[in-house]
Amino acid sequence: MTDFKNNIDPEKIDTSIELIKKYIKDDKVQPVIVALEALKQDPSNEALLIQLTDTLNSIGIMLGAVLTYAPYVGLLISDDPFDLK
Repeated sequence: MTDFKNNIDPEKIDTSIELIKKYIKDDKVQPVIVALEALKQDPSNEALLIQLTDTLNSIGIMLGAVLTYAPYVGLLISDDPFDLK
């Protein structure tokens, strides 16, 4: 994981949750919302970030919708979002 993970923004997570709730009406994304809520409460917990990644991997085609409407989620699961290695 990168240093970016130490700068997770709970407000951006909250915005992502709201956008997912507003635009995606499929129950398959509910576990993603739960994982994001947990990460919002404890943004420095790397285990929650891994849980979010696993949850996103389990929702199939709905992953595209989540990443479309809540692009910050894509940054959260990226190993090096700014290619700074």
